[in-house]
Amino acid sequence: MPYRITIASTDELGPGERKLIELDGHPIALFNIDGEYHCIADICSHDDGPVAEGELLGCEIECPRHGARFDVRTGKVLSFPAIVDIQSYDVYIVGEDVLVEIPD
Repeated sequence: MPYRITIASTDELGPGERKLIELDGHPIALFNIDGEYHCIADICSHDDGPVAEGELLGCEIECPRHGARFDVRTGKVLSFPAIVDIQSYDVYIVGEDVLVEIPD
């Protein structure tokens, strides 16, 4: 059964900022895009390297290793060399808390 866990507070991230988190041994990244929060796995599907340290261009993150691009809202791959989407997580705001839903 999926569960939700608090990973940040709304005052931690300004627009355009990100927070890198390790959750149960899995790297994830939380982004604030114009006041909306989005969370993806911090693993490029092209070579399993970290993706969230790359350049953020609007809603797109560019992998710093080989330039693959992904939509941080959905995890959808947007450019080569990656061809597989990355995991995205539903995000909920409860008061000042930012929660992410972790699947089974």
